[in-house]
Amino acid sequence: MAKNSLLDLLHDHAQNRGQETACLVKSDGKYGPVSWAKLWDEAKKVGKGLIAAGIQPGDRVNVIGHTCLQWIVNDLGILAAGAVTVPIYPSNLPDECQFVSDHSGARLVFAESADQVEKFLEQRDNLGEVIKVVQWTGDKRVEDEWVQTYAEFVAAGEAVSDEQLDERGASLEPESVLTIIYTSGTTGRPKGVVLTHANMLYEAEAIADTGLIHQDDIQLLFLPMAHVFAKVLEAGWLSTGHVLAFAESMNTIRDNLGEVRPTLMAGVPRVFEKFYAAVVDKGMANEGIARKLFAESMKLSQQNGELEEQGKKLGLARSAEFGLLKKTAFAKVGAGVMAILGGRMRVMISGGAPLSKKIAWFFRDAGIVILEGYGMTESSAASTVNFPGNNQIGTVGPALPGTQVKIAADGEILIKGPGVMREYWRNEEATKETLDEDGWLHTGDIGELDPKTKAVRITDRKKDLIITAGGKNIAPQRIENAVKIHKLISQCVVHGDRRKFISALITLDEQHLESFVHDKGLGGDYAVWTKAPAVRAEVEKLIAESNQELASYETIKKFEILDRDFSIETGELTAKLSVKRKVVNSKYGHLFDAFYEESFKA
Repeated sequence: MAKNSLLDLLHDHAQNRGQETACLVKSDGKYGPVSWAKLWDEAKKVGKGLIAAGIQPGDRVNVIGHTCLQWIVNDLGILAAGAVTVPIYPSNLPDECQFVSDHSGARLVFAESADQVEKFLEQRDNLGEVIKVVQWTGDKRVEDEWVQTYAEFVAAGEAVSDEQLDERGASLEPESVLTIIYTSGTTGRPKGVVLTHANMLYEAEAIADTGLIHQDDIQLLFLPMAHVFAKVLEAGWLSTGHVLAFAESMNTIRDNLGEVRPTLMAGVPRVFEKFYAAVVDKGMANEGIARKLFAESMKLSQQNGELEEQGKKLGLARSAEFGLLKKTAFAKVGAGVMAILGGRMRVMISGGAPLSKKIAWFFRDAGIVILEGYGMTESSAASTVNFPGNNQIGTVGPALPGTQVKIAADGEILIKGPGVMREYWRNEEATKETLDEDGWLHTGDIGELDPKTKAVRITDRKKDLIITAGGKNIAPQRIENAVKIHKLISQCVVHGDRRKFISALITLDEQHLESFVHDKGLGGDYAVWTKAPAVRAEVEKLIAESNQELASYETIKKFEILDRDFSIETGELTAKLSVKRKVVNSKYGHLFDAFYEESFKA
């Protein structure tokens, strides 16, 4: 029977698999199960509370908080009431929360804590549509009827009948709006992407049909639910009915992996970069032959991958050496990584940003599967993905069944299919700029299609491409990723549009910087360390290593180390931790200009 909404998927599990485990949640120091029946019961309480509060079908409801069971319960309860979830990143500042809430016309807000409630209290005069803020954990800090505890909210909904709630759920249709997700935006105000139930039903069905996720999987979830990547993972979970385990926080992922022992995990590249850095640290800490073998393994892994991309193979002798290393050094690395992952990890999925090929090759050769996928908020997150047994590293895989991909004359990737958004909320001009008359979504990404496999290869963002004074087209992400693979580097932003050469601003990873200066016997703090000659010499060495992988015109000729890292609070990072290139170029433009003034004087 065809499904009209994501709510129908939940109903099926609650009715047919009610006592089976839907989620794993840590409480009192250990993980315990939450059944599908229990999940639906909790979602019903939220739905009834919303009806009692006066929320009508199609009304928008904000949810702000960290990823947890209650976030999902709130979301499913909003669907049960026939309303629309509009998530907000918990890291958003008060004025950013106000914009999303006001622009979406939200009527009610679910806020995780008193700290999150404070953001709305501060902006209350600018939130004319919001009738209530519901705080779902902790005690209220204010005696104000505008703010309600979760217990008070649920109690008010007890008078609402099951029949009333069922009518709301039955009113949902495939074209009903499911969610409005505001892109974090690297420039300007975010835009509200309108996704329907049909969009996510397609994604859920496509994911299930590919066999990428199995019903017997256990998935560890830690991505922010305000991000579309997490939303499509939720849809995939509702489709296949596997077990969803919630990490306590981003900082406890390693501990939670050992406790949950998942078979499936999805994350952004930064997660896998940290795993890689830890493995390299451990491998290079060895002495003698063990260190030498590890270093040779890394070298051969990259050489093999680069030749593979060219359709070539290692020579006979090197191939034999590589095969031996895979059975020895790599096998040991793989066993160690698998132990950290809990011992049962079947597959990991990377998305949201490009994954370094060097990292992907290394883990593959160690027997750890990381599949890269691609999409954007406007395409419901999943448009292309690689598969186990057909993982073409360096690409983001072929299009999902039912999705079309083509490359425009200027190299831009265009997408068409059931996952493409309806529109930008209350922004007709931006909608027309992004969706053409034939329904093609203009992604803003530059790429190419593999003629044999139809896998998509992304090179950069269209608006980020650098054209040097010499007329060379340069993709900055390729350079930045080559530098960021080093554990000491936190961020790298390159510059050079209409300039004679490439320059860069570098920020350092505080944890690894502290370890480095401790070994050197240096005192001080982060800002002082960034100016230390030993630190600069190390960064110069790392950039020189990265430059070896680049064409001469792509290499970084000059750089500056900033005395603090980028952050959301200081404005250089989006809520999903992407660099706001325009902000960085504006804020530090004087540093970039100085690179070229010095060159001119010389």
